[in-house]
Amino acid sequence: MIAQDYSILLCTNGDERTRPALQYGVWLAGLLDKKVLLIGISETTAKQEALTGLIAEATSNLDKAAVPYEVKIEAGNGASVVAGYANSGKYLSVVGRLGRPYWRRFIQGRSFRRFMEAVNTPILYVPKMRLPLKRILICLGGLDYARDMEDLCFQIAKAAQAELCLLHVVEPVTLDYPLAREVQDHWKDIIATDTVVGRNLRRSMEAAEKTGCTVGFEVRQGNILHEIVHEARDGDFDLIGMGSAYSAHALRHLYLPNITAEVAEALECPVLTARFGG
Repeated sequence: MIAQDYSILLCTNGDERTRPALQYGVWLAGLLDKKVLLIGISETTAKQEALTGLIAEATSNLDKAAVPYEVKIEAGNGASVVAGYANSGKYLSVVGRLGRPYWRRFIQGRSFRRFMEAVNTPILYVPKMRLPLKRILICLGGLDYARDMEDLCFQIAKAAQAELCLLHVVEPVTLDYPLAREVQDHWKDIIATDTVVGRNLRRSMEAAEKTGCTVGFEVRQGNILHEIVHEARDGDFDLIGMGSAYSAHALRHLYLPNITAEVAEALECPVLTARFGG
């Protein structure tokens, strides 16, 4: 369970593409009544004037929203600076695109991948604004690793009175064993089965219903990435909740696709993720 006494961490390196995250973070801090730590990252002298301008704009918006805040300016690499602050306390980091050149994105992927790898605390990636917040899609794997992400989404949904939809994707079975066959045979009503996945899905539904928001449940079968992206687009959701590839304390994240990062890169809406804290 995510503690209630966290703060919002906002950051900008002076790139125009960080503006949506700054604006969204100010709105979220006001919605949840949270303090803000605003980090200005001085990466190059060429962006110094733009950095000063975005910091001034963000502080003005924070003042208008009556949100308490602190500002710090630090030189260094964006992901490294954010990780240093985010991992030093209880933060929800609201981050955007840092404006990396195409060749760097092609080789390393977007900045969000490095944020996920380096930051242990929850991350809200905002490539574009999606307000007002009306619909939240929470993607469930049927295991405990998504619980901290769920808890944050439930807090936001309750404050915004947003509609919740819980999604579980059943992958095609590649190994033949009793549990796999049961899941395959009952994938449409997996939430009612007496399996680990079924029990965890019911727990998630019960927790969602306690928010007092409208709650729905969808199950799809097929490729996880494709089904999540299709559901998100078909349902016109404003926020996507995803588990973290780094939640599992095992080697799985080294050889399996980072579905959360791929979803974030495929969609133009905010994506919230959190590692499992136990």
